[in-house]
Amino acid sequence: MTVWIVVSILALVLSPLAWLMPSRNQSAKMDLRLEARRMGLAMQLAPQDWPHWLPSAPPSPCAQFHRPRRLGASDRWSYWQTLPGAWLNQWREPCEDQRLLAVFGTLPGNVFKVEADGQMITLYWGEKGEISDLRAIDGALKALA
Repeated sequence: MTVWIVVSILALVLSPLAWLMPSRNQSAKMDLRLEARRMGLAMQLAPQDWPHWLPSAPPSPCAQFHRPRRLGASDRWSYWQTLPGAWLNQWREPCEDQRLLAVFGTLPGNVFKVEADGQMITLYWGEKGEISDLRAIDGALKALA
């Protein structure tokens, strides 16, 4: 009986340690973020107000990868991926720019949004994928900058 009491007390003492261990999903995200940092990608978690017309609600905050634009770039645009390969602007009009579509075609299916302003190219990604997805994101950001 004494052995069971000691085992129970040890289990109660050690059980909070199991809560501190990251889950597989958290470990995979940490590995992707470390690899992104090694590649030189700038990333932050940013809150987003997603459009109501998206078929599924992306996470908020969402992983935001960004890159400065070249001097003289003045075009501004924003496209959301509703389905893999289907890119729409805020008025739900499909993207018709062939240069953008060529770059968007290389991106993973769980990239939610790509936008450009006068200073930055920003990409919002669901962080589910492989290192090859990070390479595709890096290549897209470089091509669009």
